[in-house]
Parts: sequence; structure tokens; C-alpha cells
Amino acid sequence: MNLLNTVPSSAPPCPYLPLRTHSNLSKSLQFSYPKPSKFTSYGARLCELFDLHQEQVPYEVAWSWQKDIVKEKKAQLENEGDCSDTLIVLQHPSVYTLGTASTKDNLNFNINNAPFNVYRTERGGEVTYHGPGQLVLYPIINLRRHKMDLHWYLRTLEELVIRVLSLTFSIQASRVEGLTGVWVGNEKVAAVGIRVSHWITYHGLALNVTTDLTPFKWIIPCGIRNREVGSIKGLLLREAQSSNMAANGTNDLHSIMHDDGGLIGITRNSLIEEFSKVFQLEYCHRTISVPMLYERNQSDIVTETQQS
Repeated sequence: MNLLNTVPSSAPPCPYLPLRTHSNLSKSLQFSYPKPSKFTSYGARLCELFDLHQEQVPYEVAWSWQKDIVKEKKAQLENEGDCSDTLIVLQHPSVYTLGTASTKDNLNFNINNAPFNVYRTERGGEVTYHGPGQLVLYPIINLRRHKMDLHWYLRTLEELVIRVLSLTFSIQASRVEGLTGVWVGNEKVAAVGIRVSHWITYHGLALNVTTDLTPFKWIIPCGIRNREVGSIKGLLLREAQSSNMAANGTNDLHSIMHDDGGLIGITRNSLIEEFSKVFQLEYCHRTISVPMLYERNQSDIVTETQQS
């Protein structure tokens, strides 16, 4: 079995959303549609997929991009009554982000002399770390067309990760009552933090795949003490040391867990496939380069400066 090719590379065309870098997108969508909307195809909603899983996109660039997409989707909702869903998959260079509940008490360093950039955001939750080897999913979806229930949405994101770990790696993960995220034993492998505006979601989840976990030691991750942080690679290596993986029919995993790029690719494939299943989505693949995102971000900064 070739685990690197578990998701078809081809996808049906997305005729309703012209490819562009999300500038003035809402102005270009001049069509009307009956219910169910044209964002639904054969019972599945259409979802733009921006797959940058091999790229390290600076946090501030991706953050600004998300907010622009949310703004455009709100305009689509007002003008058209519906909007497409969007999924962004990427990695970040090392960075700390603070949620709305964050306090400096959970930082084990002087914020004026931080080891990496620190951003206070509007997502829920406490401090977390993003860095290379961690896959980040930013779903920007219209919950009006799914379920207008934030508890359901959070649990569904967790379920997505639990399914990926079980089906792809035979790792049995679970939730912890009263806490958000996905756990394997005492180790948190995925963090979830969201923001919802007019029932449009943004921010999302971060899954540690091959992540260097050292930077987590400089914070109290998610404000939770007396628990550890784990990664898929770490869990697989531990399993390999304690059992004969080949005897369990996991030869592919045994060979791939020392290949960081391959392990990230497998995880990306599984995340995208399971995301489409749990949210009943059909993908429209979109392309955008990191330089294009930089250019768009700089344009926004200039505009904001001129307005102020």
C-alpha cells in the first residue's frame, strides 16, 4: 500500500468560484441561485482547498488572509444568501499565539525577550506554539449550512483528528472531559482554537506531526499544567521501540516514520480526506503562492496605514 497516495490528486472543477487571490472576490460573484445553493453539488457543499502543507507561511500573513476571507464571505452572505466553504492547510515558522483568555502567567519567558514572535489573537483559548512539522487547518465555513452549534463544531474538529490517528496510524486518541483538543494518554497532540463571526468560522486546529516539542516547554500549553505535549512521530517511535511494527502489518509506517516529509504528507492526505467526510464537502482545489500572500498582506498594511 502506498500511503503517500491515499487521496486522489484530481478533483472536480469548481465552476462557481473563479481563481484569484481573494481580492474583491465578493464583487466578482454576480449570480443568483435557488435553494439548495450553487455551493452545493450532489448533496455535498463545495469547499475551496488551499493546500500549502509543504510551506511555512508566517503567522501574521495567514491570520490576515483568514480575516480577509471571512470579510468576503460575510459580503457574499449579505448579497447572495450563501457562500462557499474554505479550507487552508499549512505550516508556520516558529511562533507563539495567545487567545482571548491568555495571560502572561502561562509564559515561561519575558515577553519583551521572547524566543519567537508572539501574537495576541481573537481566537478562544490560551497560549500555544506553532512551528515546522505541525499541520495547521484553518476551516472558514458557514455554520448556517452545517450546524449552528459551536460545541458541535469543536467536537467535530476533535473527531476529525481522532479518526485520522486511528485509521491512518492505529493510534487510539480521545478527548478529555472539560478540555478542548485531542489526547493520547497524558499527551496533547492537537490543539483547537476558533473564532466565529456571523456563523463564519476561522482559526482552527493544529496537529503535531514531526514537530520539535522543545518550544512547548517555554509555555504552559493551553494553560494546562501537569500534562504533556506529544506528536505523531514521537508516538510512532515509542511504539516501534516497544513492539514489532512489522509483525502488526505496519511496514509502511515503520519505513516512513523516519521520513519527516513523508509522514507530513500521509497526515495531510488523511486530514483532508476525513475533513471532507465529517463535514460532507467536495473540494475545489485552489492555488496561491506564499509570495502572492506576502504581496496581498503588504497591500493591506499600506491601505490600513493610509486610512489611519
